[in-house]
Amino acid sequence: MRISTIHRHTNETDITLTLSLDGSGKHDIQTGVGFLDHLLTHIAVHGLFDLTVQAVGDLHVDTHHTIEDTALALGQAFDEALGDRSGIVRMGSAYVPMDESLAFVAVDFSGRPCAVTQGQWHGPVIGQVPTTLIPHFIESFAATARANVHANVLYGRDDHHQAEALFKALGRTLDAATMIDPRRAGNVPSTKGSL
Repeated sequence: MRISTIHRHTNETDITLTLSLDGSGKHDIQTGVGFLDHLLTHIAVHGLFDLTVQAVGDLHVDTHHTIEDTALALGQAFDEALGDRSGIVRMGSAYVPMDESLAFVAVDFSGRPCAVTQGQWHGPVIGQVPTTLIPHFIESFAATARANVHANVLYGRDDHHQAEALFKALGRTLDAATMIDPRRAGNVPSTKGSL
């Protein structure tokens, strides 16, 4: 069973997150930040992950801690659910259009955290999510997922569309990379023998 439940509690946030890698896209996401809920829903639905997130954060300060800590918890859930990563495809990528916008994401569950994000945002905020926190979400996720994540908004005019394309692409890419490849016969996908 590739399922993980993470409880992250700090002075700034209290987050409980459950992830099933082999789901159907069922989700119940309540972070108190509407646009973050929207983006996480895209990861679940387009990645076919079952995902529940209950987050209480210091939103009277701003949304930064809630967004960052949710990303950290999500990455940790992927890391835990993957175990030693035996038998997985390991790498995946996807292009996703959203109206006039196009995004590309590539992931390698290599065990080595690294994040590269590129894209131009046209305004400072989408809903309650500062656009500066979109790359920070990707970086935080990559750190605890122990994954190499490249996330690019190639072009677009509407920030909402750009972010939506990016997170749909992230969901599809995570699905592709976490699938079990039966040809691997349970072996770890690395020439080193471990990740």
